[in-house]
Amino acid sequence: MPPAESDFNPETDVASTRVFAAPRERVYGAFADPAVLARWWGPAGFVNTFHEFDLRAGGRWRVDMRGPDGTVYANESVFAEVTPGQRVVFRHVEPVHGFVMTMTFADEGGGGTRVTWHMRFDSAEEAGRVRRFVEAGNEENFDRLGAVLMAIGESAK
Repeated sequence: MPPAESDFNPETDVASTRVFAAPRERVYGAFADPAVLARWWGPAGFVNTFHEFDLRAGGRWRVDMRGPDGTVYANESVFAEVTPGQRVVFRHVEPVHGFVMTMTFADEGGGGTRVTWHMRFDSAEEAGRVRRFVEAGNEENFDRLGAVLMAIGESAK
């Protein structure tokens, strides 16, 4: 069961949020379209190769993330819930970090979108071990998403 937004546990959870100056449909679309998602997913300097992206409850997401040093990180997740334009929940199952990610997309005043990522790790020990890396990596993810959204917005003009 995915964590509720109000059910934040500081021992096991990491939450990141940012407001983007783009409509919700565009922000959600940047996640829902694997060709666009591959351009921004992961911390700065990472490059993605998607093997599967089946955005539906029960669908799988398999991606190799190549870090700036050339290390390949194979990742596999299973989508638990998909409410287009509003909420995506997936369980990260392979290989290193066990967690559930709840992503929400909400309208923000002035035509913007608030994106929140709520990650619940399998244990307090795991969360403690990766917290600093994950918090910084999520911010870099959001930076990359912002750049892609800006490029998409410019091309739409």
